[in-house]
Amino acid sequence: MAATLTIRPGHPDFLDLPWERSVVDWRVPNLLELPKGISRHEVRFLSYPHGIYVVKELQQRPARNDYSVLRTLEAAGAAAVRAVGLVEGRSDDPGEERSAALITAYEPFSFSYREILIGPGFGARRNQMLDAFAGLLVELHLSSCYWGDCNLSNVLYRFDAESIDTIMVDAETAEVYLGPLTDGRREEDLEIMIENVAGGMADIAAAAGADIDDADLELGLDIAERYRNLWAELSRTEAIAADERYRITERLERINRLGFDVEEVDLVPKADETERLVIKVRVGGRTYHSSRLKALTGVDALENQARAILSDVHYYAARHEDGTPMDKATAAIRWRVEEFEPILAELAALDDLADPIQAYCDVLHHRFMLASAVRRDVGTRETIADWLAKGRPGYPLREPNAPGDVR
Repeated sequence: MAATLTIRPGHPDFLDLPWERSVVDWRVPNLLELPKGISRHEVRFLSYPHGIYVVKELQQRPARNDYSVLRTLEAAGAAAVRAVGLVEGRSDDPGEERSAALITAYEPFSFSYREILIGPGFGARRNQMLDAFAGLLVELHLSSCYWGDCNLSNVLYRFDAESIDTIMVDAETAEVYLGPLTDGRREEDLEIMIENVAGGMADIAAAAGADIDDADLELGLDIAERYRNLWAELSRTEAIAADERYRITERLERINRLGFDVEEVDLVPKADETERLVIKVRVGGRTYHSSRLKALTGVDALENQARAILSDVHYYAARHEDGTPMDKATAAIRWRVEEFEPILAELAALDDLADPIQAYCDVLHHRFMLASAVRRDVGTRETIADWLAKGRPGYPLREPNAPGDVR
């Protein structure tokens, strides 16, 4: 039976792959062995001149849903892996596990939750991971997406400056609604998440030979609390007096500091008080700083990386040697040519360094720490030398040839 391939433009046609056989039996030359987390489906990685791709083998119906939801989330700017193609008709039975396949783009520099939970330094990263997980679920719900199977294994993690970024991987059970997600559906997603996370923590404890009582079974409850606090801040309405319009700016800045864009602001006259207005904010995705950086400099970075790099652009403009005022556009161009590109190339040449953008952010943080200690400005070159001499503090080293974890 001939398979039917639906492939998005700008990617390989994947016709060189033996779709009539299960991915378990593939012996193609561009097959890669990369780290991967726990998955209920068979997953394979393939290298092409266009990049690295992930093929997940599954039944036809969930494969179609996975592809459709991921495409919708990408269009909405939500944090999810990018669906590249859908392969159907690989067997006569659409209910057979290998009857279809989903092709997604590989997410560089990503890893699974187990690398944080069972590796060294989890204590320092715990709050970051939980905040990021809660933020991802809020972002998906703001995009009217009900996940239906939210758990630690269905998320990829990336270091994002001093914090952690999260990416949705598995959308087989997800649904995207035309209107806002109801409170009932959101709470249902949270309950599923709490149960799934508890099960994942129990599995980790068992694998480590620990007693079930030592497992962090309330981790999901902690995530749910963080979710509810974040949702309350982003979704609440507030009344202001006619001469308090400055509070609109304050509200928008608070939301931006959380990393979220604001798409619309509705000002509704309060029915019983003609001199008061009700602020209703429509919040977008967690891309406020990354969008600003991209527009200003053309540099692609994660949200918190972008926040740190934007500060560096302002720092560069303020301390430039000739002392002449520079507009934002000119400062951004000169910063990229004179500062960013040369340093990024120098960092990329280092051994065992997976993510140069993240390393650049760690250098920026190290520069701030040095300057605070000596009470004077410290040059970036001086900072890099000290950063290397001290073993690259803050930067997560990875094993050679292990670029990340993908599901």
